[in-house]
Amino acid sequence: MKCETVNGNHQTNGNITLEGLMPSRSPRQGPTPKVMLLFPPNWTPTMPHLALPTLTAWLRQEGIAVIQRDLNVEVFDYILTRDFIEESVERVRTAFGPRGRALRRAGPPPEMVRWALATGPRLARQVEKAKDVLRSDAFFDGPIGLRNFQIVTQCLEIASLPFHPASLHLQSFEAAGPSDSSRFLLEGVKDSRHNIFLEIYRRIVLPDIVAQQPDVVGISIPSMAQMLPGLTAAWLVREAGLKSHITIGGPHISMLRAELPKVPAMFELIDSAVIFDGERSLVQLAEAVANGGDLAQIPNLVYRDGAQIHTTSRKEPEKIAHLPMPDFSDLPLDRYLAPRLALPLLTARGCYFGKCAFCNVGYGEAESFSQLRAHALADQMLALHEKYGVKHIFFSDEAVTPRNLRDLSKILQAEGSPVTWGGCVRFEKIIDRPLLDSMVAGGCRMLLFGLESASEAIIDHMIKGTQLPHMSRILRESSEAGIWNHTFFFFGFPGETIENAQDTVNFLYAHKPYINSAAMGTFLMERYSPAHRYPESFHVKRIIEDATKDLAIYFDYEVMSGMNEQMAELVHDRFLESLPIKSYPQYYVSDVYRFLYASYLPEKGLPHPPWLIPEGVKMTG
Repeated sequence: MKCETVNGNHQTNGNITLEGLMPSRSPRQGPTPKVMLLFPPNWTPTMPHLALPTLTAWLRQEGIAVIQRDLNVEVFDYILTRDFIEESVERVRTAFGPRGRALRRAGPPPEMVRWALATGPRLARQVEKAKDVLRSDAFFDGPIGLRNFQIVTQCLEIASLPFHPASLHLQSFEAAGPSDSSRFLLEGVKDSRHNIFLEIYRRIVLPDIVAQQPDVVGISIPSMAQMLPGLTAAWLVREAGLKSHITIGGPHISMLRAELPKVPAMFELIDSAVIFDGERSLVQLAEAVANGGDLAQIPNLVYRDGAQIHTTSRKEPEKIAHLPMPDFSDLPLDRYLAPRLALPLLTARGCYFGKCAFCNVGYGEAESFSQLRAHALADQMLALHEKYGVKHIFFSDEAVTPRNLRDLSKILQAEGSPVTWGGCVRFEKIIDRPLLDSMVAGGCRMLLFGLESASEAIIDHMIKGTQLPHMSRILRESSEAGIWNHTFFFFGFPGETIENAQDTVNFLYAHKPYINSAAMGTFLMERYSPAHRYPESFHVKRIIEDATKDLAIYFDYEVMSGMNEQMAELVHDRFLESLPIKSYPQYYVSDVYRFLYASYLPEKGLPHPPWLIPEGVKMTG
């Protein structure tokens, strides 16, 4: 499984000189373009996403005026207020209460309505204090943290009820219809009955867009859950009659590069889409819009010209060494819902392995990998520490290379280990106890491993490139070194049998003293993954496409052998039901919470708790 956080990129700050020389640029002709960048919900609001800070740094270095708005954290902060929750309770009462106007069959379950009306006023009075707790070390006090985390999650439930069946959570957003259907999206962006973002955007961001009159409004959409919220912002700009050019981009849009031109109606909401890496393309787009230039000359662009949709040529992928350090300077860093500030960085672009059959890294194009050298990476981390006071850095890579793990740890240890860090790592033979000890001394507190499966047959079939003996050894040695181990795994890769799945379960329980948390699921057939592109090679009989979901990136499928999708879900659910209950589950709900908890415990001289051992049970080796 891929890491939770998605791509960004970076490099220099202040007087620090990092590897790679920036290409010189010609003096600008005409007025300075102005770009407003928007990052819509839903992304877990515990730290910034890298998309906007990366683009902001590049655009500013090119002399373009940039306003970046993390609407994700702004929306959560706006909803989690006494006024908004009280307003939501009244909306529930008006729509679904005893004298409500809504048809009962269209509303939420009656018990949810009764609960919201009974508890909503009390929760509204408590919600702002609860946010403060989540933003402080009080979060690490188990009972206090849990109580206030529950207040926040319950308030989000109440805020969502008036828009039922749509639902906004800390970890996800479920729209009232399929977000991979253009028909739903085109109607959903203006559906005030079910779109929670419409009125919020009108209050918190649309007046600023109108006042700023940007040449370009750029909306980043890394995930499918952000399609409706992102396109809602686009529709509001359109509705306001602004002349701004509206463009969208991000990993999710790159996956839809072949589908968007087939749905010209989507260009009623947008003017263009930037695919793949967008730094240079966005600069050229801003200059072309501001000065009447030709969009056909801009690479990586899907755009509308009259009634026609055009796709321009693909540029060579940008090397990470050419990029400036991400610019977080105008983001509301004190409003993220985490006990301590954590900031993301990338050590590389792409995946140095890049062969796993379930993963669509590269989105169907030849994988391009480039990484920062450890000295440049350390310079970024130290610069962020000095500029923002951040003490926790989360690497958003697909997998950090062993070389960077080794060299970075030595550099940071020599600097006094001013920051803790964590990120995704492969089970590589070269990772041994001396390296792990050095990493801990250099500030490493959490590693996220793509276990995926512990069946040798399935590991080989999915081309994972890992070996069980090294997986076993690295889990044990990293835990003994003092690193929080998080594993990703899933059931149902095509061809996997019940017996193969049992191998994974057995492995996990055999290593239960050494695993601290996990993210599990079932196999997803994702667009452009090798399993999607070459189904016959991976025991897939047929990929099922739904014509109504014309913007799909996930597909149902039939297997030639092994468990089908339904059986994989059953295995997953049965395993989930068997897990030990955690007294304080709030620590486990996101990568950032786990990482900060893993950094906090050693400060207090406390061990990292194992995931599969019930609380209060003494561990044995």
